[in-house]
Amino acid sequence: MGKGDGVLNIFFKFLYFLVNFFIAIGDFTRKIFKFIFISLASFFKYVFDFLRKIKLPKFSLSHFKKRKIKVPKIRVRGIHYFWLKLRYFIFGSILTLIVLFIYQSYVFVNTLPSPQNIGRINYPLSTHIFDRNGRLLYEVYRDQNRTPIRIKELPAYIKEATIAVEDKDFYRHNGVSFVSGILRAVKDTAVMGDLQGGSTITQQLVKSSLLSPERTIKRKIKEIILALWTERLFTKDQILEMYLNQVPYGGSSYGIEEAAKTYFGKQAKSLTLSEAALLAGLPISPTYYSPYVNPNKAISRRNEILSIMKGLNYINNVDTEKAKKEKMNIVPLEARISAPHFVFYAKTQLEELFGIKQVEEGGFKVISTIDLDIQKRAEEILKEEIDKIRHLNVTNGAILITRPSTGEILAMVGSVDYRLEPFGAFNVTTAYRQPGSSIKPLMYALALEKNYTAASIIDDSSVTFQLGGGYTYKPVNYDGRFHGRVTLRLALANSYNIPAVKVLNSLGIQEFMRHGRKLGIETWNDSSKYGLSLTLGGGEVSLVNMATAYGVLANQGYKIEATPFVKVEDLSGNSILEINHSKSKVMNEGAAYIISDILSDNFARQLAFGSRSLLEIPGYKVAVKTGTTDEKKDNLTIGYNPEFLVAVWVGNNNNSPMNPSLTSGVTGAAPIWNRTMTYLLNTYGSGNKWYSKPENIVDKNCYFGRIEYFLKGTENSASCKDSLLKTSPTPKKE
Repeated sequence: MGKGDGVLNIFFKFLYFLVNFFIAIGDFTRKIFKFIFISLASFFKYVFDFLRKIKLPKFSLSHFKKRKIKVPKIRVRGIHYFWLKLRYFIFGSILTLIVLFIYQSYVFVNTLPSPQNIGRINYPLSTHIFDRNGRLLYEVYRDQNRTPIRIKELPAYIKEATIAVEDKDFYRHNGVSFVSGILRAVKDTAVMGDLQGGSTITQQLVKSSLLSPERTIKRKIKEIILALWTERLFTKDQILEMYLNQVPYGGSSYGIEEAAKTYFGKQAKSLTLSEAALLAGLPISPTYYSPYVNPNKAISRRNEILSIMKGLNYINNVDTEKAKKEKMNIVPLEARISAPHFVFYAKTQLEELFGIKQVEEGGFKVISTIDLDIQKRAEEILKEEIDKIRHLNVTNGAILITRPSTGEILAMVGSVDYRLEPFGAFNVTTAYRQPGSSIKPLMYALALEKNYTAASIIDDSSVTFQLGGGYTYKPVNYDGRFHGRVTLRLALANSYNIPAVKVLNSLGIQEFMRHGRKLGIETWNDSSKYGLSLTLGGGEVSLVNMATAYGVLANQGYKIEATPFVKVEDLSGNSILEINHSKSKVMNEGAAYIISDILSDNFARQLAFGSRSLLEIPGYKVAVKTGTTDEKKDNLTIGYNPEFLVAVWVGNNNNSPMNPSLTSGVTGAAPIWNRTMTYLLNTYGSGNKWYSKPENIVDKNCYFGRIEYFLKGTENSASCKDSLLKTSPTPKKE
């Protein structure tokens, strides 16, 4: 008997047992009813016999005399026997399901909290975010400042703004809006992500006050039952009043009154229409729409809410336009906070893992990866260096420092000054910007895996690509010259554009996109958006993604996701998140080794950067690459060794170009990178560490009498004759 036959045999035995079980229940139930019937019949016969002896006038029980109640004997054979058993089976099954349903319904309803407890049992505790050494960075919602208000004291537009964005049918439903609520939520989730959510205000009040944030059908059913129950206990205005006093608006502000004080320094009754609309947009995501974190998003959401209010005839055209033009005078953030860009990045990650409610009220203890000493030094270096180049129209910069071997973020400086208006709070390390030539090492790593070698000859000469539809693409080099026949090592080290485009053309754009996604680039999803300029930085990426991708090179082919957490503990000290630094191999270790060697080769890059550029750190071997976008809107430098990875960006948040005299590798991001990496290596490094040569690497003497590295099996594909490189560069164009 095979394994499949054994499983089938077990299945039929179980099915046979189940059928007999239901039949037994049906038969047993029949016998119980039969016993009850016979018992009752005997009891009534006894009563009738007793009454007969009394001889009541004009009342005779003679027709009961010696009458026996006969229970018909059921004689079944063949098909009749089967039909009887089938009836028992059906009856037993239905009875079992009814009993189970009644029992489960009782247990379910019995565990429901009472809506009468709304506002009485919600005791939020602050979440603390510490650096890796236990120093407090930020206390998320230190306490819950809540000042109750009476809804009748508020301007009508405060109520209307909340109803417009959260539950436009609030006064027309009984707690659950099946048509305009639930169906809209399904449609908007699948199609367009509309501004309004699927839950009614009553459901949101119940959810935030009485239920956990889990997203399950069971929790949703509880929410619906409690919402209907709540509507029986309270009037609509009472529910709206409790909602406005209960809902979190961000920070320590719970309720509309404290939100008004926190953001505008006034009482709720004094809020303007514009201010009321801005506050109404916060509860769905207090961090994302915070005027401190994303001021532009906050204003955009305010305007959307005003438009909805106009559409519902709460306000007219004049009031709408006036409110949209009103300047928001936000009270400065008073909370003490260190590493603010990192803190809000980590907080967003926590909210994705545990939900907003748990992060704001769960009392978590978060040990982050950041080192506050490194963070503060990076902030100082960035500010000092940006001040030196403001005359080149450079107003902002960002630094991201990670430990490649673990993915831990050691420092995240998202702008030159977090509190500087209007863009200081914007975190450039998570923004999507073009990386320029800093993307080339990832493309050349793919080329090495596709039988290119560091000694492969590429012709740096004029070329025009036909793109179809009459369009052409003609790449040019950074210095405006052609450099003739060059090796892949020289092409990458000196950041020549034409060889990079030619290599990508041979590899294929989609192949490079798949490779990039595998390394950690999250934005390369639509191939119709990109062309051959992708290898020159034509596709937007975030600095965090670039740190992950470069981390693959730094880890000799292994990908480790960047993380802001060491561990997270709950209120009782139980670990609920502990990073295990899992890694996956996404690149040939030999290819990673060769690319790292090229990026650390000061001799190879001297044609473009000179022999003593800021890309070299005396006493240390470090791999590094620069990148500059068209019109010099972005300038990057990313470098690493086995211990540290530093990524630096400079530019302007409004995307205006920097001065043309800014020189990659000399001014801009390079000096910031050099100072930061030097500080890390001198203060925290373990000496001049470098990578061991992988087993699949062979070396041999090649061009210029220098050692070249090859993936095993490709070493004979290069002749290494200097005569192949005799083509001279063309004169630089004026």
